[in-house]
Amino acid sequence: MRMRSGIACAVGLLLPLWAAAHDFVEGQRVPPVGIADRGEVIQQQAESRYQPWNSARLTGKVRVMLHIAGRLSAKDKNIALTEAINRAALPPDRYQTTTIINTDDAITGSALFVRRSIEASKKALPESQFIIDSRGAAKRAWQLEDGGSAVVVLDPTGTVRFARDGALTPAEVQQVMALLHQLLKTS
Repeated sequence: MRMRSGIACAVGLLLPLWAAAHDFVEGQRVPPVGIADRGEVIQQQAESRYQPWNSARLTGKVRVMLHIAGRLSAKDKNIALTEAINRAALPPDRYQTTTIINTDDAITGSALFVRRSIEASKKALPESQFIIDSRGAAKRAWQLEDGGSAVVVLDPTGTVRFARDGALTPAEVQQVMALLHQLLKTS
């Protein structure tokens, strides 16, 4: 009985580590990934088109990179952060939000609606970057949770300064906003 109790205790202590598992390391670049199927949404006049995207493009600006499953529940997990970023009106010449939507992790039959929503978001927020990952390449490369929402803050060199896979706490939202302001002062 004692052994079972010890195993249960050990598993209980490790579960939070497994739940927060991702392949981002603070102080290092984002692990490389390329997205060729769909990719970055580009707006040309009234038309949306797609171009291949690669994580090597995550340089030049301070940015928040959001990786979101193509589900409304995943989008809502970090809505407090996206609202805080919108309220902050960060300078678009030095800041960019990069949102990668994993439509491979969407409710069956909803990927088309998700893509249309993303295209509308690009029209409304042309300074933001939207990438549609229809094969889940980034999720696999970065070892992210199914149905999840990951937040990664990058400095202008593309170095990870903060990373969480899952919903941020209110304190973490404040931490991210303070970090963004700090990085923008020095960039």
